[in-house]
Amino acid sequence: MSDEPENFTLALLRKIDAKVDTLRVEVSAMREVMVTKDELRSEINSLRADVASDMLVQEKRLGDQIAGLRRSVMEYHSSAIGHGVLLTELEERVRRLEQQARFLPEGH
Repeated sequence: MSDEPENFTLALLRKIDAKVDTLRVEVSAMREVMVTKDELRSEINSLRADVASDMLVQEKRLGDQIAGLRRSVMEYHSSAIGHGVLLTELEERVRRLEQQARFLPEGH
């Protein structure tokens, strides 16, 4: 009878040892996942900074292009309409002429 408890204890110890080995492998895998997760988080933050920087550069370029386009349109209107009269000035002059001639604008 003394052999049975020793064998039983030995069998339990072997099962515990196997479970510990399994847990050791799982913990090692979890550590690798944590490292990979931290690396990904760092990479994402780096990419966010790159995208934000690129967006600022594009915004500046687009703003410069819009300013150039506005300038070109203003120059075109200045030269093509009334030889130096801006479109807004022309609309104002037409309104004054209509008022002097007592014409009502369309839709009134």
